[in-house]
Amino acid sequence: MSVESLLLADLGAGWIALIVVGGVGLLLLMFGVGIYNKLVMLRNRLENSFAQIEVQLKRRYDLIPNLVETVKGYMKHERETLEAVISARNAAVGGLQAAAANPGDPAAMKQLAAAESTLGGTLGRLFALSEAYPDLKANQNMAQLTEELTSTENKVAFARQAYNDSVMQFNTYRQSFPPVIFAGLFGYGEDAELLEFADSKQIAEAPKVSF
Repeated sequence: MSVESLLLADLGAGWIALIVVGGVGLLLLMFGVGIYNKLVMLRNRLENSFAQIEVQLKRRYDLIPNLVETVKGYMKHERETLEAVISARNAAVGGLQAAAANPGDPAAMKQLAAAESTLGGTLGRLFALSEAYPDLKANQNMAQLTEELTSTENKVAFARQAYNDSVMQFNTYRQSFPPVIFAGLFGYGEDAELLEFADSKQIAEAPKVSF
């Protein structure tokens, strides 16, 4: 075989190797793009689900000052309880703001969950005490606020379930192979946090007092 033939053979082999390497690289790039796009989609779905929780919790927080204004004229000797409700409500507002800034962040979600549990407990005590005030129980504004709070609590529960489902989908995909290899490179190196209330039963049932 001549020198020219050997050179042409080496050149051809080099091009083939280059094409193979380029093809593999292109496939990896396309594969990585697909994983990135799905991570983005799942993350956006998670954030949108939390936005629904935010809407309902804001409505709940807006109702609470009206509730306190309504009951304080009847429950003049329960000032400590009323102040505890307002304090817990303000803490929950702060927790929601932190969580809304970064849905799924473990520290923020735990802060919100703790604040919501405290708020639920103080509301439960307020409604329990209100049973001793017949005139308050007959107040039409109180009845309306109770109904609105109950409706809002139900919507929070549904929205929270949808959010937690989205978190599970995101975490499951992020932890699976091969996305787990790429997730950290794309800025998705950590799992999102579920939103779990320590005493969700109490929170859901606290406003459900018959007036």
